[in-house]
Amino acid sequence: MTASSSATQHPLLRHRDGHHARVTFEELFFDLIYVFAVTQLSHQLLHGLSPLGVLQTLVLWFAVWLGWQYTCWVTNWFDPETPRIRTLLFGLMLAALVMAAAIPEAFGERAWVFVLAYVAIQVGRTAYILIELGPNHALSANYRRMLGWVSIAAVFWVAGAMADGGWRIGLWVVAVLCEYVSPMFGFALPGLGRSRTQDWTIEGGHLAERCQLFVIVALGETLLATGATLAGAEAWNAPMLSAMLATFLGTLAMWWLYFGISSKDASQRITASDDPGRIGSYFHYIHAVLIAGIIASAVGNDLVLAHPHDLPKLAYALVLSAGPMIYLLGSAVYKKVVYGRVPPSHLVGMAVLAALVPLASAWSLLTLGWLTSAVMLAIGVWDGLLYRRDRSQAVASHG
Repeated sequence: MTASSSATQHPLLRHRDGHHARVTFEELFFDLIYVFAVTQLSHQLLHGLSPLGVLQTLVLWFAVWLGWQYTCWVTNWFDPETPRIRTLLFGLMLAALVMAAAIPEAFGERAWVFVLAYVAIQVGRTAYILIELGPNHALSANYRRMLGWVSIAAVFWVAGAMADGGWRIGLWVVAVLCEYVSPMFGFALPGLGRSRTQDWTIEGGHLAERCQLFVIVALGETLLATGATLAGAEAWNAPMLSAMLATFLGTLAMWWLYFGISSKDASQRITASDDPGRIGSYFHYIHAVLIAGIIASAVGNDLVLAHPHDLPKLAYALVLSAGPMIYLLGSAVYKKVVYGRVPPSHLVGMAVLAALVPLASAWSLLTLGWLTSAVMLAIGVWDGLLYRRDRSQAVASHG
């Protein structure tokens, strides 16, 4: 990911002509695997609504995200339409498919399958790029440091697969931190130095679009789950249809808060930045939170559709409120990066959602589902009005 203005050319690098680098069909095809991965994660959380289950799902989510994120940076630099990079992507797809299939038993009998597939993605991809670059290319130093860190993380992934219980999850948390935190410090390693975000001269519009497409993948999985539950229902009665409408509107509100208000400005923000590498890294950290909120919201939707009349258990009430809250937290930080300020609507929304939890025992899951969706819709309307006002003022000031 590191490059300088004097970087030597390489036949695998994207041709950059100053225009927005388009997302290729190879990248879109690669992302399809992650529809399945997100589905697996939401099911994992749905069947493990306990503190331990949440922590396990969180660890697995970060593994899924990191595998996608590091590949995204590769395809920002290297042309996916060249045969060697295309072959790399297809190999990573196969490993990601195996990894995603192993998610339900990743903390059980398929721990080794999950770990070996994931390590193959992270270490294999980085080593392949480093071999292709050779020792003297301007990008090589960064990939050497990166290979060092993903290899250190691999040790903890493998050690966790060998361990049981609390040791496994503890070792895997360390592995995740190695890969998630090391870019914050430029993959610094003794004897290898560190990378600078100023040297991460990425194509900003392309990176922003890749993040946006992953949000579409996650929101799409949420709608697919709603549709599948509706299709499998024995009777399409009023409560079922009401639950479907509530979950659909909640998903629509999440789409609007992201795509209807800030996504175009985000692309412009990273493209115009003096340090696009730093903004790009912020985007990837933020989107891990945003999409975690979508996954948790999908679980809440499943609960509302499956048990609309039931009084919510504490775990159900928490996940119904926590999903939108996590999403709003990610959205607030995202807009802080894009606009330089945190929208007050998001803070108010998180406070209201938190206040619903102690009151939830008086309502059915269907009522709670409608309330959380109503909060998200209200925030979308609030932000939309502010966005129009700011746009009108900007046009007037330039006129």
